[in-house]
Amino acid sequence: MKFHLETKRLLLREFRITDVEGMFELDSNPKVHKYLGKKTIKTKEEAKKMIEFILKQYKENGIGRFAVIEKSSGNFIGWSGLKLNKGTKESLNGFQDFIDIGYRFIPKYWKKGYGLETAIACLEYGFNSMNLDIIYGAAEIENIGSNKILQKIGLQFVNEFKEDNELVNWYELKKENYGK
Repeated sequence: MKFHLETKRLLLREFRITDVEGMFELDSNPKVHKYLGKKTIKTKEEAKKMIEFILKQYKENGIGRFAVIEKSSGNFIGWSGLKLNKGTKESLNGFQDFIDIGYRFIPKYWKKGYGLETAIACLEYGFNSMNLDIIYGAAEIENIGSNKILQKIGLQFVNEFKEDNELVNWYELKKENYGK
């Protein structure tokens, strides 16, 4: 899969095995995983396996998370994008086989608006290029930043649910309400 999406400051592209250093920096950081079940990775081999899983998603599902590169520095700063959550293993809030929007950045790139910038671009791609009917989002209640982004891009709060003993907000945006 070849994917290339640009925003004013960022490049979103397909993951490459060469992104292993950046993926390790991202997912080994406890701050990044504070609202993600606190399940950091410990080795670069784990980072490589995560990238391989994403590459498999591209082939099987035609979509997956994308590496985010800061244009001004050329640095890998995290990922953003849409993902097909398949089957019971990836079910959430009683849903399975759904597309969700997500983003994750290395902490030194937080508070720069990159999450919002990439989420807007991914939503547009999902509705206009992929012709999706609905996109979902979820964020732990205490994760104020992610909840704000989901709301700013137009996702509507649906309900709260419990995941791994944490309260999580569930959002959705239907294509017919996109851009309103």
